[in-house]
Amino acid sequence: MVIDDSSTIRRSAEIFLTQAGYGVVLADDGFDALAKINDHHPALIFCDILMPRLDGYQTCALIKKSARFHATPVLMLSSKDGLFDRARGAMVGASAYLTKPFTKDSLLAAVREHASLGQP
Repeated sequence: MVIDDSSTIRRSAEIFLTQAGYGVVLADDGFDALAKINDHHPALIFCDILMPRLDGYQTCALIKKSARFHATPVLMLSSKDGLFDRARGAMVGASAYLTKPFTKDSLLAAVREHASLGQP
């Protein structure tokens, strides 16, 4: 699942992941993602930090509080690469932090590293 309010980022991630053979669910904000997560059971979630209504930290925290999805890896996406942002992501349960703009290689490397972690 890719959660980002930028259609460009969502589309780029979708293209990279689909070309690599992964199924992709897109959400344009945290509320949209929370509505879709139960239906699609994503193995991995990429979540933008700066989004309207429900930011990435809040979205990640809600996902991690869910008994059903607490083991699902959440990777934070942000254009900011600061220590504070990384620490705050870790505090809400994020598995990793990927800086935007990401490359196809960095996105797929993150999937390979974290996708199996959420599997039972």
